[in-house]
Amino acid sequence: MTGAPPPPPFALPPHDHARSPLTGWTRTHWETTGLCWLDHVRRHDSPGGALPRLPGRVTPDGERRESMETVGRSFLLAAPLLTGTDERTAEPLAERYARALLAGTEPEGPEAWPRGVTCRAPVTGVTNSIVEAANIAFSLYVSRDRLWDRFTAPERHRVADWLRHHARLEVWHNNWQLFPAMAEAFLRSVGEDTSGCTGERNVRRVESWYLEQGWYTDGPEHAIDYYNAWAIHPYLWAWYRMTDRVTTPEGDRHLERLGAFVTSWARTVAPDGSMLHMGRSLSYRTAALAALWCAEISGVNPLRPGATRRLASGVLARFVAHGVGIDRPLDLGWYRPYEPIAQSYSGFGSAYLAGIGFLGLALAPDAPVWTAAEEPQPTETDRGTHAMPSLGWLLTTQRDGIVRLTNHGSDHCEIPVEPTRPDPDDPHYAKLAFSSHTAPGTGAAWQENIDSHLALVDADGRASRRGAIRAMRVDGTIAGSVHLPQIDGRQLPGCAVVSVSLPDGEHEVRAHLVRSPGGRTVREGGWAVADDVPPTAQLDPEAPSATVTTTGGLTARVTGLHGYDDARAFGYRDADALGRCAAVPALFASARAGDTVLVSLHTLTRTATAAPPEPPAVRVDGTLVTVTRPDGIRKSVDLAAFVPWDGRLPGV
Repeated sequence: MTGAPPPPPFALPPHDHARSPLTGWTRTHWETTGLCWLDHVRRHDSPGGALPRLPGRVTPDGERRESMETVGRSFLLAAPLLTGTDERTAEPLAERYARALLAGTEPEGPEAWPRGVTCRAPVTGVTNSIVEAANIAFSLYVSRDRLWDRFTAPERHRVADWLRHHARLEVWHNNWQLFPAMAEAFLRSVGEDTSGCTGERNVRRVESWYLEQGWYTDGPEHAIDYYNAWAIHPYLWAWYRMTDRVTTPEGDRHLERLGAFVTSWARTVAPDGSMLHMGRSLSYRTAALAALWCAEISGVNPLRPGATRRLASGVLARFVAHGVGIDRPLDLGWYRPYEPIAQSYSGFGSAYLAGIGFLGLALAPDAPVWTAAEEPQPTETDRGTHAMPSLGWLLTTQRDGIVRLTNHGSDHCEIPVEPTRPDPDDPHYAKLAFSSHTAPGTGAAWQENIDSHLALVDADGRASRRGAIRAMRVDGTIAGSVHLPQIDGRQLPGCAVVSVSLPDGEHEVRAHLVRSPGGRTVREGGWAVADDVPPTAQLDPEAPSATVTTTGGLTARVTGLHGYDDARAFGYRDADALGRCAAVPALFASARAGDTVLVSLHTLTRTATAAPPEPPAVRVDGTLVTVTRPDGIRKSVDLAAFVPWDGRLPGV
């Protein structure tokens, strides 16, 4: 439908600081926001309800698929509202989604949804309906008493037949394994035929990808990101419940991992509600809260009820404060529309997966999570650096509330066998560091690939990519990795980079061992900061050091401690999800033949006037780097030995 009427004025209820002393948010704020987001879908509805047409882009799968996705994903938001709200709110939603499901699953109907095909390369036809089958199954489970039970027997058969088709399909070897399993589990829970389904096998595959502290890699690749929160944990949670496996040893293990995940994931959220900006499908935004609610519903949430509400409300309130979903439907972006962070398969309804993050509304209004009269910050007493060795991650919470992720493990890359395609890197995985208040450069900034990356630069000014991480190690609060620099998918002959990070409070020392034939420029970038006006830059060539600062005071600084001879700052427009103008500081050095050792100091602070931290003293003896803090605490690392690696180089 085109020409939808403008949305009604949006107004949140008054903040309730008696109930929620810090955020002011209560359950009523969540309901108001959720209904606003859903109303955007209603205003763009089709006659049968199955093919809403929101503003935004259409993928090659076609508009009908995007409309199906809009229904499936917005249903994730409607389902807990159906379950946890009063009849006056729930009944119109129940009628609306019942009508949409029946219209979409009518095989020859005018608004019939496409059916997915088995995912084998090369893929032909629509595949993403498998995802929506999972979303619909999940939502039907959450809202079963209000929606499924109102269908007649023929209507149930129609919906079940559509789900069963998708439950029998083979899919990609990543979180997609859970999508047919989800459809099968719901069918099993309502007594429908599940012959020919392989959900139990699929779940075993996903469970085999477990790492530690509640985190899974997303398939055989070492890809670790928010898919843990908005797909892997929620769908495993629903699968074990729908198949009556919660009380089995496997179910107990699942709940233990779910609780552990909440503990570690809570550390990734800044006290002001800002989430780490890393990984793919970031337009799903609040979907990252889903695992938190699953743990709360199952009674394995390690956080106190008020802390859970503060964490979840802080995240949602921050997006709402930026206007997300308020005067327009959810868009492809973060705080603002910004399609460069979206995947090629994302269309106009994709962002509504955010609705799974409202699962807490399925809890009764008098549940402790909604009534507790305190809001402790989960990470308030957990400042410092937390190690996640199997992930290759270090998480640091600063005194000013910024959360930093040191990344030596997640790359979402395959090791190239033949240089037949462009570099597979993604800026949301390829960086050495991410944070809660910065975003990696995209567009032109990604082409130059400066921020949070160490590159070898060729004679044409082209920077190498990180590619697949070849080896990693985390020892205490020191983390390192090895990568083989590549350009156009081809590894640079005789080149390798060992990078080791030593975070310490508000700053981080990075030491690099660059092995090369020599004759190349080495460039290392700090964090990119973004604003609606160009950040200011300040250079200190004697250090060398470069600093960039936004009007709000967010400041990134990088200082050469050993081996660097120049510093510069670079600016970009429309290349950062957090602002129209971005800037990044960088250091430069020359790589000699053999081994070149470089050491830098990186800082990211929220106050431009804050005095820069006194730099540590650095001593370099061959490949042994010793860092001594001003208070005398010393750490040493041998760059040639810290990361276990066979040392083989391309072209040697």
